[in-house]
Amino acid sequence: MEQVQSLELEASSSPSLQDFMKLLKGKTDSQRLAGLLLVTKFCDKNDQHTILNVYHALGSTFLHRLLLTGMGRGGVGGDNSNREAYLRLSVTVLASFARVSQVAATDEMVSKIPLILEVISNESDSSFREECYEFLFLVSAAREDGIITLYDSGGVNVLASQMATLPDGSHVMELAMKLVQLIVSKLPAGKVHVDHPSELSNMVVAIAKQFALLQDALKFDALYLLSNILSSSYSGPVHAVLQSMTCGEWSTCIRVGIMDVLQNRVAPAEKLQALVLAECAMSIAGKEWLIGSTILPFAHNSFPDNRCILLVLESSRVEIAVILNELAYLKYEASKRLPPNAEIFLVKLRNLGVAFSLVEMIIKLISKFGENEESNSTCILTESTLTKIIGGLNETIGAVLEYLHDAKDHGDRKGNDLLASVRIVGSYLAEAPSACEEKIKELLGYMLCVEGEDESSPFQSISFLLPVLCQITMDKDGCEIFVSAGAFRAVVGCLISLIDSSHSKIDSSTIFLACDTILNLLLKREEVQFSLDNLCYVELLQALSRWTEDTIDTSVIMMASSICSLILDTTCEEALLRHPKFKPDNLIALSQLLKRSLVTCGQELTSDDTNTNTNTEADLYQIVSSGYSSWAERFPHVKLVVEGGANFVRQS
Repeated sequence: MEQVQSLELEASSSPSLQDFMKLLKGKTDSQRLAGLLLVTKFCDKNDQHTILNVYHALGSTFLHRLLLTGMGRGGVGGDNSNREAYLRLSVTVLASFARVSQVAATDEMVSKIPLILEVISNESDSSFREECYEFLFLVSAAREDGIITLYDSGGVNVLASQMATLPDGSHVMELAMKLVQLIVSKLPAGKVHVDHPSELSNMVVAIAKQFALLQDALKFDALYLLSNILSSSYSGPVHAVLQSMTCGEWSTCIRVGIMDVLQNRVAPAEKLQALVLAECAMSIAGKEWLIGSTILPFAHNSFPDNRCILLVLESSRVEIAVILNELAYLKYEASKRLPPNAEIFLVKLRNLGVAFSLVEMIIKLISKFGENEESNSTCILTESTLTKIIGGLNETIGAVLEYLHDAKDHGDRKGNDLLASVRIVGSYLAEAPSACEEKIKELLGYMLCVEGEDESSPFQSISFLLPVLCQITMDKDGCEIFVSAGAFRAVVGCLISLIDSSHSKIDSSTIFLACDTILNLLLKREEVQFSLDNLCYVELLQALSRWTEDTIDTSVIMMASSICSLILDTTCEEALLRHPKFKPDNLIALSQLLKRSLVTCGQELTSDDTNTNTNTEADLYQIVSSGYSSWAERFPHVKLVVEGGANFVRQS
């Protein structure tokens, strides 16, 4: 230490640039040390020309040895008591050199990355930690393989272990966040998410704290970084780690930060990014995240517990209204002069998807609390809050319906924007079937014809509307709306597609929704004076027979046979066999289905010993059995199979 202090005394007077260079080019280590001390004391750290001259005068060998000595590995003169001073000096000089971009991009600087990472790991409480992070950022960003060297040298592990210890809002924290951004954005897509989900999750926790606490530009850096990490298509492993954390403080931090952004005057881009992050948080923590606590032990805030859900809904509503207006202009006005810019259109469509997703999750959250009124969370969703939420949802869905009406007027029924609009309308109407009733009457037929960009038929739009269609067909007025919109053929077509689909991921509940909808209408057929289309019911009978062919599920058999029974009540065997698409083999399959429901399933459902009996299946059995009594004489071959157990003999 005495040697360093002696050198500092020698450097106490104001030297000239020539004095620097003479010492830096000296033959002894003492001369070079004195030169470096002069540089750190009297050179402007922003004078890149002088720093570049110093770099060339000093060369790389001495500084490398000085760094190693400071790390306890080499020898530049003096004893071990000077080690910390040597380390501080070498790191300070390296950080100064790295501020010159052409120096930062040299092999010599890149080769120091592993050593500086080691310094950070071993000297975590040192006064020169900021210079270490500055060096790492500047050198890693200077050329393409810089960030690769940082990654391969264990940079992710070091950052993950250190970020929680960095002072909140400090420059060194800012540098650490910039390093994380470099790693995530410059490496191959998803690499760090897949290789280091635990480490990246620890970084998310540290960054989320900054997002909650800070009220400066760094808050928005944290916002964009969190969104970048959590919205990646490769973020599944990170989500899983965050879900498993016993302490959910990170989610509270994100909630508080998002509320700060949404309730203040910030640029639209920042508000949209906050909505992106909110969607990510809910995909990890669940819909209840919207009504979670806003209390943090290290922050002073006074947000009401219902503030987050109201802010997210209102911001989403505004975003949806703005984007739909912009999309309508691009499609129907600007396109008269020039074709819509595909890239701009896709960006707006992606942003619309985020806002729609948030609104849909709010709808599901409200529905959940409606089903469970004793939930502990209902104290947050007071009657006043629910009224505000429902008002916001009605206004949002109203804007979406206006957009669909505009599309209808322009003869436009194909596009992912329209499909997404139908989906959000279907989600809301499933919970509030009577909402926007007049507009729904006018647009239902159109919505059932909307196709996605890659669809050849409106399968998805019909699927999205099935929950509300099932509900409205439970009464006569709803059935009349259903019939006038031509929905029966649409739902039958959807059901046949579902039955014949080879995709195993299709939810069986969707098939049952379609069946329930058809069943509801058939039960009220005479009330609404609805006549079945021959081709439609023939294809439906064939599909239902295929659906039950290899199943032993009583619920499937009873649902299919009840629909078949109601259809058969409208015709006769002779008329059915005259249809060019209905073959004797189809009658055989239909007869076997009805036999299974009336004989086998009927015995199970009427048995006192069975534990599988359900009210729904018993009701369906009543539909089949009463229907059979009505039409059995008109279907002699079906009756023969059901009652006689005989095989159907084909007629030539």
